Amino acid sequence: MERRGFIGLLGGAVAFPFAAHAQQDQGVRRIAVLQPFAIDAPEKVRVEVFLQELQRLGWTDGRNLQIEYRWETHDLRKAAAELVALSPDVILVSTTPAVSAMQQATRTIPIVFTQVADPVSAGFVASLAKPGGNMTGFTVFDYEIGAKWLELLKETAPNLTRVGVIRDPTSTSSIGQLAAIQSAARLSSMEVIPLGGQDGKDIERTVIEFARGSNCGLIVAAGPLLNNNRNLIISLAARYRLPATYPFRTFVADGGLICYGPDPIEAHRQAAGYVVRILKGEKPADLPAQAATKFELVINLKTAKALGLTLPSSLLSRANEVIE
Repeated sequence: MERRGFIGLLGGAVAFPFAAHAQQDQGVRRIAVLQPFAIDAPEKVRVEVFLQELQRLGWTDGRNLQIEYRWETHDLRKAAAELVALSPDVILVSTTPAVSAMQQATRTIPIVFTQVADPVSAGFVASLAKPGGNMTGFTVFDYEIGAKWLELLKETAPNLTRVGVIRDPTSTSSIGQLAAIQSAARLSSMEVIPLGGQDGKDIERTVIEFARGSNCGLIVAAGPLLNNNRNLIISLAARYRLPATYPFRTFVADGGLICYGPDPIEAHRQAAGYVVRILKGEKPADLPAQAATKFELVINLKTAKALGLTLPSSLLSRANEVIE
């Protein structure tokens, strides 16, 4: 789908209140979508895939569906409340902070989530097998992936002794990821320094301070704050020649060194299937929350060369994609 056409389609849905439309056509079902990134961000492809899968399953926006969106916002609670007030049949929401805001807004409207690290600890579901409430969905990874990020960083730059972890200290998923990295680092005698904070200024300040040391590298945790400051983080890593691992391919496509993480596209395709099942009468409580099964390792060889790194052939051979 062409970028302008896709954004126009989504923007049109925002401008046309689906509650009024539903009064005109009672056969139209209603979906709300809360996404914590900008409408023109690369992550928009996830929603595009969601819409394409809905259409493949027989549900099309403007025909038998009306969809209302809320995109990047500094007030997730307000956005969630606005969507709940429209009484949709089901809600799609991504990332732990956005799901938390939606949970505060409703305990009855069915919700399908994506990009959530630990829905059980967060209190979104009673268990993965039996969610038990009005939520179910697809987890992004468990916290132990932090140990994998550390392993990859050491493999790309064996001389590292200090690792800065850029995370959101207010996010439970970031806290869990940091704890896993710290646990793994103790086995390899590496020093781990938490970086980041409330906004981009905090990220820049803490990274600059950290970069004054020697033998330093970065691990970027997953979360909306880090994703929304992706270009800043990548530029800081390049400026201070810091090898860095990232959680998603978008970071590496924009110039980051290496990533290992789940394929978020697949999760949104699966989410469309759950939405359709709910529209047909099934309940979230009966649909098991599912863990990610498809992971990708992506390497930017141009960035490696700019950092003066010679990556081992064993690492390159394992990559799903090498960007040159």
